[in-house]
Amino acid sequence: MSTPRIVVGVSGGVDSSVAALQLVQAGEPVAGLFMQNWSDDGSGECRAEDDRRDAVAVCGRLGMPFHFRDFSQEYWDGVFAHFLAEYAAGRTPNPDVLCNREVKFKHFIDAARELGAEKIATGHYARVEQRGARWHLLRGADAGKDQSYFLHQLGQEQLSATLFPIGHLHKPDLRGIAREAGLPVHDKKDSTGICFIGERDFRQFLGQYLPAKTGEMRDPDGAVIGQHPGVFFFTLGQREGLNIGGVRGRQAAPWYVVGKDVATNVLYVDQDTRSPYLHSTRLRSEAMHWIAGSAPAARFDCSAQTRYRQAAEACTVHVLEDGTLDIEFARAQRAVTPGQSVVLYDGDDCLGGAVIATTNAPLEVRLQERAA
Repeated sequence: MSTPRIVVGVSGGVDSSVAALQLVQAGEPVAGLFMQNWSDDGSGECRAEDDRRDAVAVCGRLGMPFHFRDFSQEYWDGVFAHFLAEYAAGRTPNPDVLCNREVKFKHFIDAARELGAEKIATGHYARVEQRGARWHLLRGADAGKDQSYFLHQLGQEQLSATLFPIGHLHKPDLRGIAREAGLPVHDKKDSTGICFIGERDFRQFLGQYLPAKTGEMRDPDGAVIGQHPGVFFFTLGQREGLNIGGVRGRQAAPWYVVGKDVATNVLYVDQDTRSPYLHSTRLRSEAMHWIAGSAPAARFDCSAQTRYRQAAEACTVHVLEDGTLDIEFARAQRAVTPGQSVVLYDGDDCLGGAVIATTNAPLEVRLQERAA
């Protein structure tokens, strides 16, 4: 068996399969590697074995060697343990960001090098570009599928060893390429949601690891509206799952989560989707990761996303001495959520990102002052 120059992360999905196809058609010595990041927990919801079979079939179709690595322990230690700790603290983490940093672009790169490869490739909708001695992470050409938001923790070493063969493609064209090549996954449904939860009810899954504790739901003025099953089951702006029936003296309109107080186990809700309690104009981040290795300036203007598939918003960034950021937006932002990531952009160029620590949303400020 010849030594591959590139190892492709094959997930059994159409995106990674076309990434592999592009490299094979370019004449590259390629091998596929399937990463198992979650062990079957007995629920029957883990699709890893089905995905593995699909990945084997794709590698067979393309004449590529197939390799397998079990990274479930690394995933538990580097991603899932943090996921649980963040939810227990009342924050809303993004496991995809950590999975990319801790598994796909760390242990996967190490495994590829053990196989003798120079580079890895994945089916992410993003692009890498070298300008002089510096590597840049760019948005994918398909704005609706761009995944640079989830890749913002990558650095120069990882980008120099990574290829994104489908970053220039749009999803409909990609499925057409897969169909024409006879790939067995050309019409396979895209995976959605958090990989280790699958199709399961999120609350039921999380309740296996975090003990549920019922508490009060209150409006921003403190009036009791109902009961909740546990504050960590909810995130800012959420409408589903509140199960608030008719409330005497209140209009028949949907309720939204506008705040969480873990210390008192109170979930705050409001009926206005444009509630001022959901909006903020500033945020403070945790330590920032710069893809270039350093900030472009101590103060600069750019655009930012505080969630995936959000339109980039104009902002002014202040880099503080401890490496954290103070970001002021040109207009108020809805449901900016501590624990999620703020990712900075200069056009298509991803500058990096950081975990959101706090915002100046009115209710959050009030709860911070009360806790101080």
